[in-house]
Amino acid sequence: MARKFLYAIAIVVVLIIAGGIALSFWSNELTQLAFVPGGEFEEQAALENNAYEDPAMWIARPGMGEGNPARFLPDGFTPEEGTSDSAVFFVHPTSYTATDHWNAPLDDAAGRSGAELFVRGMASPFNRSAQLWAPRYRQAAVGAFLTEKPEAKRAVDAAYADVAQAFDYFVASIPQDAPIVLAGHSQGALHLIRLIKEKVAGTPLAPRIVAAYVVGWPVSTETDLPAMAMPACATPGQPGCVMSWQSFAEPAEPEALLEAYARGPDLDGRPKLPENVLCTNPLTGGTGGEAPMGDNLGTLVPNAGMTGGTLVAGAVPAKCDPRGILLIGDPPEMGSAVLPGNNYHVYDIPLFWANLRADVAAREEGYAKARTAAQ
Repeated sequence: MARKFLYAIAIVVVLIIAGGIALSFWSNELTQLAFVPGGEFEEQAALENNAYEDPAMWIARPGMGEGNPARFLPDGFTPEEGTSDSAVFFVHPTSYTATDHWNAPLDDAAGRSGAELFVRGMASPFNRSAQLWAPRYRQAAVGAFLTEKPEAKRAVDAAYADVAQAFDYFVASIPQDAPIVLAGHSQGALHLIRLIKEKVAGTPLAPRIVAAYVVGWPVSTETDLPAMAMPACATPGQPGCVMSWQSFAEPAEPEALLEAYARGPDLDGRPKLPENVLCTNPLTGGTGGEAPMGDNLGTLVPNAGMTGGTLVAGAVPAKCDPRGILLIGDPPEMGSAVLPGNNYHVYDIPLFWANLRADVAAREEGYAKARTAAQ
């Protein structure tokens, strides 16, 4: 088990290196040559209608037992009594770095191991819920986000089709009146934005959403939020809202990232600019603002062997910057996955692991009060 986990770490390190180069030299031809698939796009056949009935199509789902990576808890952490009534749908970030395909094959060992590792560290804050689901999907390769080739959009669309199908099965499988928490990071967050626009907004599901944690991908306040029909989270405990942030230590150098957002259009064809990128603060539970490191209940810091981790209270502060990013003060020691420009993208969720866990509980309480008042 430890060897498998270390192998997964190695895969993620490769991903980080790829991402770091990409963010530093976004338009550099050498970057595209190294990471963008060179072959023709392979049309992805639709999955069977009942594909997600197969437990193997899920990284995490109820009933998996000890092999479920989303059930991970930090060393020494004592879980709360009882469980959450919410059902959680989590979409993992990119873990496929190869250039053989535009979309990761479902049986790709490296992509699968990396995805399981991400679920372990990023979905675990939500595991108060017994109904925590995280699908496998034919994710777009990391190179699809480094090029303007038309194949890139086709790869992202193909990946989204799998996520949408998994979501339909998730909704059909959970109790009909269960509150729903939506969460995703990076590529997973991109798919989540579209999922909310197309399958939640204006449907009977909308009143059931406790919160949407769209982390590590920019959310436009001008285009995304209206299309998602959800407001930004303005106060702690507010239900039915969106939390979103992108973490940078200081001195932060997000220019390459922000320029990429400005060049690349949103799903509706309009670019995301710094002035309309949502920043919510995971330490305050609201939009903008700042909080001292003393308000950080626990950062998930991996151990030297990357076989587990511990919670460190007061590790980093958090302040929303006018550039649409979240500043976390001096660079904390988290490991080797920090991207150029002091970009802590991979640690967006672990940096605030305990606060995120508490944030979900507070919004669930707010949701329950609002539903009782409406009856």
